[in-house]
Amino acid sequence: MGEQPIFSTRAHIFQIDPTTKKNWLPTSKHAVTVSYFFDSTRNVYRIISLDGAKAVINSTITPNMTFTKTSQKFGQWADSRANTVYGLGFSCEGHLSKFAEKFAEFKEAARLAKEKSQEKVELTSAPPQASPSRPLQSPLTPESVNGAEDERAAADSPQPAEARAEPSHNALPFSHSSSSIGKHLEAELAALKGNNAKLTAALLESTANVKQWKQQLAAYQEEAERLHKRVTELECVSGQSTAARSAKTELNRTIEEMEAALKAKEDELECLKAEVQSANRFQSQRDSLAHKLQEVERRNEALEVQLGELERRLNANLREREVFRQSLRSLLQLLDGKISELSELRDALAKMLECS
Repeated sequence: MGEQPIFSTRAHIFQIDPTTKKNWLPTSKHAVTVSYFFDSTRNVYRIISLDGAKAVINSTITPNMTFTKTSQKFGQWADSRANTVYGLGFSCEGHLSKFAEKFAEFKEAARLAKEKSQEKVELTSAPPQASPSRPLQSPLTPESVNGAEDERAAADSPQPAEARAEPSHNALPFSHSSSSIGKHLEAELAALKGNNAKLTAALLESTANVKQWKQQLAAYQEEAERLHKRVTELECVSGQSTAARSAKTELNRTIEEMEAALKAKEDELECLKAEVQSANRFQSQRDSLAHKLQEVERRNEALEVQLGELERRLNANLREREVFRQSLRSLLQLLDGKISELSELRDALAKMLECS
């Protein structure tokens, strides 16, 4: 019988940016039909979507794939064979839930079909006399080798940690303590400058994304206005005919989907504004630390001037002390001479007394 569709819905289709692996790129200008197909000959389930003659989704469901709901109206899954991540934006939460249920159901069916095919291969390859108590592990199949990986979350915010020097029990001179504080603040300032450069780069990237999203929002708004005008023209031309009512319903649904996409973009813009505010806070902290560093440098210069004055005074005191020592030595020499003269005089008087 070949491949047959078993479930269909409508959604906006996105793919992850292959360069940044963070931003979503729309692959369809409006909501298109997304269908599950089943190939009975190969027991394979696939997700297929066409935008005109272009296939925007052609993903084979494997047991290792996982469909993740990232918001009330948006879901995604990774396809390692296509080397990309697909995203679907639905008009309501019910459509997303139904699509996720079908994904889990067909994923389980693909797993059971894979196990059955492995058991058949093992039975045909096993010897007739062998009766193992449990089935042997089959070789890796292309589905298990190329299974989808879960989407990895980005990293992001740098968290520098500077080691702070503990005060020593031995008191250092003023100049050495102030210079160590200055070096520590310079290290903190260098780390903050690095963080500021990273935040500036992220801010520039966010600004570019905001410009791109604003252009997309403007395009969506123009498309919505064109569709509203088209609805008015169809109502004027066709009246209350069945074709006009169906076209109006389809256009209204498209407008609702575009409004949902606009709401999602507005939420992303709010997140970007919060990131910009955080970057501004980091900038103010960097300025405050730079001001403190300048104050410490001024204090260090004043302390160096005081230290130079103290050194000059110490040298003057040392010179005065050396002069005083020389004066004392000369006085001692003079005193020794006087003492020797008195001793000689005493000896002479003693001799005179003995003679008399």
